Amino acid sequence: MNVTPFWLAGRPATGDDELTVTHPYDGRVVGAAAVPTPAQVEEAVAAAAAVRAEAAALPLHVRAEALAHVSRRLAERSEEIARLITGENGKPLMWARTEVARAVSTFRFAAEETRRWSGAAQRLDTDPAAAGRMAYIARVPRGPVLGITPFNFPLNLAAHKVAPAIAVGAPIVVKPAPATPLSALLLGELLAETELPAGMFSVLPLPNDRAGGLVDDPRLPVVSFTGSVPVGWSIRDRVPRKHVTLELGGNGAAVVLPDADLDWAASRIALFSNYQAGQSCIAVQRVYVDRSVRDVFLPKLVDAVKGLVTGDPWDDATQVGPLVSEDAARRVESWVNEAVAAGARVLAGGTREGAAYAPTVLADVPADAKVARDEVFGPVLLVQPVDGVDEAFRLVNDSKFGLQAGVFTRNVDIAFRAFRELEVGGVVIGDVPSYRADQMPYGGVKDSGVGREGLRSAMIDYTEEKIMVLTGLPL
Repeated sequence: MNVTPFWLAGRPATGDDELTVTHPYDGRVVGAAAVPTPAQVEEAVAAAAAVRAEAAALPLHVRAEALAHVSRRLAERSEEIARLITGENGKPLMWARTEVARAVSTFRFAAEETRRWSGAAQRLDTDPAAAGRMAYIARVPRGPVLGITPFNFPLNLAAHKVAPAIAVGAPIVVKPAPATPLSALLLGELLAETELPAGMFSVLPLPNDRAGGLVDDPRLPVVSFTGSVPVGWSIRDRVPRKHVTLELGGNGAAVVLPDADLDWAASRIALFSNYQAGQSCIAVQRVYVDRSVRDVFLPKLVDAVKGLVTGDPWDDATQVGPLVSEDAARRVESWVNEAVAAGARVLAGGTREGAAYAPTVLADVPADAKVARDEVFGPVLLVQPVDGVDEAFRLVNDSKFGLQAGVFTRNVDIAFRAFRELEVGGVVIGDVPSYRADQMPYGGVKDSGVGREGLRSAMIDYTEEKIMVLTGLPL
């Protein structure tokens, strides 16, 4: 079996160990990734620190063309890369192809934002003492970035770390999830085709228990983490003097009001509770439906869930594949069983076969059940009737998470009320909370994290303002 090299300061390298990558659906080995030694990790970080000034001084056209090159190459190799994602992650090909298309756009958006990245002038002669003075204000990189990425979107979430770093002229060290390192390593291959300086990027597939040194290293003053809630907040607590951005979990809520298109709402909620096998932090987990339409809506939702195509992720028709591992599926199974033992009813699904868990609809779920309070990260949704908007919005906010929410309504007043009252980072009107455009600001409040992604937003997060004051000007 070939071992995929990692990327050390822009060049391929191998270490003295490897990570074996298995396919979640059938457990077969699909590849292996070389693991860097401690000395090689040190070399990568030292290279990022050494190239810091050169990277910040890179002309915008060089950065933009490197990003555009990666976008083009992702498009050219899209089917190959989609199959790589399906192989290591287990998501159905239809979603893997979508992920590649999004990564193409992510790098394209980054190239476009790079060409618009500029400073601004501000006249200071608003008071007599500052006559003839003007400030030039620009954003400069905080320094090299450590990007830690999860397994559920192994390509596009790596893109959301790498692309804005290159756009602002910041070196980046990427640590992909150990279960799914191959997509990030392929991204490194495409970056190596560009004219970026050595040290501008490294991709280091390390076991999680060896990542602490990277988090602690003062030469990586920015940490951008996407992953689990406990790990994310522990990183922030561990390095309080660093600039840490966290994209964490959620238990996405959808509200269905009487004026909604119920067929549309049922089909969208069914699909986006279960896409990626529910392994998305904005997958629909909680559904609050107005009692006046509950008896009409619920059968539509259950039928839509039962109609989803499940099974082999290599089949073009499959909509719901396995979870990332059998352990993950067992955890989902235990949470559902716990809710059922406490009085919940299973309206669809509720069964496990290996790493696959059937798309599941629950009713009468106790408010303190894990499937109601925590992030299931699996193909499970619960439905609860509500008496009007007040109760619906109160229940959406009754959560330690606050990533995104969806409100199915045609009422503009309710839409703006939702925007004002819901304690989330994003509100989607007329659709599920699972919608994300890669150029828009994306992130949450409460336990869902801090900071925003979406190219320009991340570029701002990776930089800080710096000013130069010019004097003696004939203004």
